[in-house]
Amino acid sequence: MSDAEPSKEIPESIFADDDGSADAHLAQALIRHSHGKTPLADVVDALAYARVLIPVLATGEQRHIGKHGLEQDSVASTGVVAVQMPDGRAALPVFTDVDAMQTWNREARPIPAEGPRAALAAIAEGWSSLVVNPGMETVLIPRPAVWALGQGHAWQPAIEDGVVVADVVAAVRTAVTLDDALRGVDVTPGRGAEVTIVLRLVAGLSRPEVDTVVERVQRELAHSDVVAQRIDSLELRLAQA
Repeated sequence: MSDAEPSKEIPESIFADDDGSADAHLAQALIRHSHGKTPLADVVDALAYARVLIPVLATGEQRHIGKHGLEQDSVASTGVVAVQMPDGRAALPVFTDVDAMQTWNREARPIPAEGPRAALAAIAEGWSSLVVNPGMETVLIPRPAVWALGQGHAWQPAIEDGVVVADVVAAVRTAVTLDDALRGVDVTPGRGAEVTIVLRLVAGLSRPEVDTVVERVQRELAHSDVVAQRIDSLELRLAQA
């Protein structure tokens, strides 16, 4: 009688014992942030190690999101969904627990995933942000933070304590070339966008000359890695030198 072949163990899911409750550290960070006692960066730091739930809904077409390690059943006609933000951009909704997700949509099925994998799923879909617990204590995780999460890096906000941080200001001023028309550049927290870049122009420029300066500055900013990686959105404002 031949020896029996050794059994092949099927690795268990890391979420096999998940009861659908919220990660304690993430929940605490969200509570403190909602009361203004901790910055958004603390929520992002908690997401780097927390399990979240990504909702899938019936869509009428199969969409695979397993390539980033998200665990899901092979059920046809389900897919991840986006929510639209006030600025028109799409964001991936994620939830801390099953109750929060069912409050949002009782038809949604949860897919457990680590925060970084959820960030990669949003990036793969071309969505710019994550939204934690939409419809409740909604917290928006901006594009630079999502990219940092997906890459396993710490997020460095562009604005801290209501001021644009020094290295972002320096990067903008390094990227933008001053000349006879453009005499100065200021970088401040924005109103309609995260950051406002104020272009201080000499008086008397014609409209085509102003347009030429603005187009040049936009090209220069587009080539700045710091601007792309650290600023979620920006607006240009014109002022007199």
